[in-house]
Amino acid sequence: MNLSKSIAQHLRAVYTGGNWTCSNLSEHLADITWQQATHKVQGFNTIAALLYHIAYYTKVGLCVLRNEPIEANDKYSFAHPPINDAADWQQLIDQTLAEAEALAQLIEQLPDAQMGETFFAEQYGSYYHNLNGIIEHAHYHLGQIVWLKKMIAIEQEQT
Repeated sequence: MNLSKSIAQHLRAVYTGGNWTCSNLSEHLADITWQQATHKVQGFNTIAALLYHIAYYTKVGLCVLRNEPIEANDKYSFAHPPINDAADWQQLIDQTLAEAEALAQLIEQLPDAQMGETFFAEQYGSYYHNLNGIIEHAHYHLGQIVWLKKMIAIEQEQT
C-alpha cells in the first residue's frame, strides 16, 4: 500500500465524497445559500466561519509542503473575509475545494518514508500525524456544518 496516496485519497473523500461516512463537504455545501452560511444560530459559529476554519489549516499544510513561510495563528482561524453575497460565498467554497485538491496532489508526491519525519517543527509531530489531523479536523467540522444546516432549516420552517 502507498501510504501517501492513501492519505491524499482520504483527504479528497472528506471534501468530495467516497469516504466511509458517506458524507462530504461538497455535497452539504451545494445547497447552502450565502444567507444561511452567514446566519448565526444561538452562540455557535456560522457555517461560513467553520468552512473558513477548515480551509485555514489546509492552507497551513500547503505552506509546509510547498516550503513556504507559515504565518498562521489559531486566533485568526475563524476570521473569514466578509461574505456579502452569493459570489463571496461561492468564492470561499471554490477556494477551499481547490486548496484541498492542491494539498492532496502534494501529499501524493511524498515518499512514504517521509510520513514519520517531523512536520515543520518537532512540537507538531510527524507528517502522518498532521496530515491525518487535517482530515480528522475537516470531518469534525463537517459534522457541525451538517448540524447547523439542519438547525437553520428548522428555524426557516418555523418562520
